[in-house]
Amino acid sequence: MLINPMKNLLILGGGTAGTLMLNKLYKKLDASEWKLTVVDKDENHFYQPGFLFIPFGMYTKEQVVKKKKDFFPSGVQSIFAEVDRIEPDDNQVALVDGRVLDYDVLVVATGTIPRPDETEGLDGPLWYKQIFDFYTYEGTCKLADFLNTWEGGKLVINIAESIIKCPVAPLEFAFLADSYFTEKGMRDKVEIVYTTPLSGAFTKPVASEVLGNLLEEKNIRVVPDFYIERVENEAKKIVSYDGQEETFDLLVSIPVNMGDDMIERSEMSDDDDLNFIPTNKHTLRAIGHENIFVIGDATNVPASKAGSVAHFEGHVLLDNILSYIEGKPLEASFDGHANCFIETGFSKAALIDFNYTTEPLPGSFPLPAVGPMSLLKETRRNHFGKLFFEWVYWHMLLTGKPIPVSTHMSMVGKKVPEASASNGHAGDGADVPEPQPIEETLTH
Repeated sequence: MLINPMKNLLILGGGTAGTLMLNKLYKKLDASEWKLTVVDKDENHFYQPGFLFIPFGMYTKEQVVKKKKDFFPSGVQSIFAEVDRIEPDDNQVALVDGRVLDYDVLVVATGTIPRPDETEGLDGPLWYKQIFDFYTYEGTCKLADFLNTWEGGKLVINIAESIIKCPVAPLEFAFLADSYFTEKGMRDKVEIVYTTPLSGAFTKPVASEVLGNLLEEKNIRVVPDFYIERVENEAKKIVSYDGQEETFDLLVSIPVNMGDDMIERSEMSDDDDLNFIPTNKHTLRAIGHENIFVIGDATNVPASKAGSVAHFEGHVLLDNILSYIEGKPLEASFDGHANCFIETGFSKAALIDFNYTTEPLPGSFPLPAVGPMSLLKETRRNHFGKLFFEWVYWHMLLTGKPIPVSTHMSMVGKKVPEASASNGHAGDGADVPEPQPIEETLTH
């Protein structure tokens, strides 16, 4: 009697996207047929949205750290080791320690990594002295210590590249800095400058106008089209490729974000040399590799690199992996859905909801008129929604439990501005037959 060998489903990355997929697949796959394995080099799981709050004393350093294994289901194999490369022709993954793992289906969820070394001088003598990031645990903790005793000066917030995870976080940092220094009674001692490679506060016209107005109201100077070339540590200034300069007393940097170096070693990187995997933006299958799927920040799909996107992708990816295993066409389709709370300071926040084809619009979410959340509007309810998301993250999102928000973006409750009325898009979004197309890359 022949016994069918166990098949292997391997997940690379035990962060947000990898953990939620691990839990979803564990509930659906037959344990007698499939062995589930997750590989990650770090045993700690960080609640990265909390990194934003640590410098301002809103979260403690301990609040954002838990053990990854606490969120892995029993019965799966977890390997804490560094991946050297994927060998797709052989259906294998090689680890740095020499071990080789076979797979029948591979899910890549290796995320993004801040790379200050990609900008000349950024990680020079002033790094973690007067130059900080808040996208890493070490960076945000050191920045918190610095701000606790800082007596003021010129704070420059610089975004090195437009493709970053949680693209609204730099704006949130600027808003929270304004609130923080105001409440400390020293706002008049701090000049806040926001330098960005974008042409405005945000990538999309409606949201950019709203957020740009907020920055102006809070006396935060925006320097658009600033593509940083280098940091001059001795002169304490940043210089753009076209010669613009901004001096600083404190530089908060959002460095270039890149995918894991093992993607380049695997010769699977995209054309931008940012180490993101070319991925079908609807099916989430790696282009050119029928048994490799990609989720979250590791993809090059034109959606935001954010936890909400990983959550929405997870539903689609689960269906498509199951379809692949059953030999069926991949019919589930991801529409680029993303939503995000934007902290605006003084216990208020805004909310945006959009996808590949529709930019953030004003209105109510998720229901028209009643909400309970307001889109593109500062409210205390949105702020408390942002804070409550921490509980949702640990108890529902990571564990793969259902969250009552539609996977695909809905126009219900959204209102298209008058400028679009001539195109047949006006009034309550529930009556809009087709969303206004937005073709360029989305970064919320």
